[in-house]
Amino acid sequence: MIIDDPEVKAEVERVFATYEAALVGNDVATLERLFHDDSRTIRYGAAENLYGMEAIRAFRRARPAQGLARDLARTVITTFGRDHAVAMTLFRREAAPGRIGRQSQTWVRFPDGWKVVAAHVSVIDGDEEGGGA
Repeated sequence: MIIDDPEVKAEVERVFATYEAALVGNDVATLERLFHDDSRTIRYGAAENLYGMEAIRAFRRARPAQGLARDLARTVITTFGRDHAVAMTLFRREAAPGRIGRQSQTWVRFPDGWKVVAAHVSVIDGDEEGGGA
């Protein structure tokens, strides 16, 4: 298995950037398109546990569009073979000084493109990228 094949990594970096732009722009249709439409897809959020695409859709469609801007730091994308990848990043929001967000995504290539099959978002206290108060 090739880890971090440059071609595959570039594909995942592009789709990750598309996801990020959709997230901060509240482009719900794109966010939904980038998640695998399946009852086994999971998204653990900062304040919610979403099991299945129907729950993820309901959350995205009800979420307020304000306050979504953020700055990413220490993004690491690792690919495994041609069809699997993980993306990990830290983020900060101006509205949450002294807090660091953490996001992880598991991506799989399907016939219709790269999709998130599992995601986790959490926020911890800390002013530094390494975390901790």
